[in-house]
Amino acid sequence: MKVCTNCRLQYGDGEDVCPKCGEPLQQIPAEFLKTPRPAPVSDDPADHTAEFDPKDISDNKVFAMLPYLGLLKMIGIVISLLAAPASPYTMFHVRQGLKIFVSQVLAGICFFVLAVIDWFLIVVVDDWDFTYALAGISAIILFVVCVFFLVVQIIGFCGVCGGRAKEPPVIRRFGIMK
Repeated sequence: MKVCTNCRLQYGDGEDVCPKCGEPLQQIPAEFLKTPRPAPVSDDPADHTAEFDPKDISDNKVFAMLPYLGLLKMIGIVISLLAAPASPYTMFHVRQGLKIFVSQVLAGICFFVLAVIDWFLIVVVDDWDFTYALAGISAIILFVVCVFFLVVQIIGFCGVCGGRAKEPPVIRRFGIMK
């Protein structure tokens, strides 16, 4: 009996190549088939799921979800920190939640500066046409940024529901809190 070391499928002695994957077949003892196959390593550098123990993931999934819960984000982060401080899986998602929160605060500061500039134009310059245009553009950009952060939070929440530890898009580029 010959075995494909890649697929772990058994073939007759007349076969030399695995029809499924193309790997050469080898004569291997039956014990090989009984050994557990190592977990596949992801090619995605943002996917850290393989670094965590499956038991830790299943035991602390609820606490890992809390940092992604919208307006309650900081409360969720604190609850996660207090409830599961020894869980590396939970701490990974706490760091991701903190990255999203810091990004939202920085975006809020930018929109506050735009509002101050808009107020300055109304009071000092008295240019209403430009002020209306700036306020309209700011409102559209603010809406798009809010939808973006909502989507990032939903992606993170769904990742936890699936037992994954993947950094959310765009936020992963921030080198803070690795």
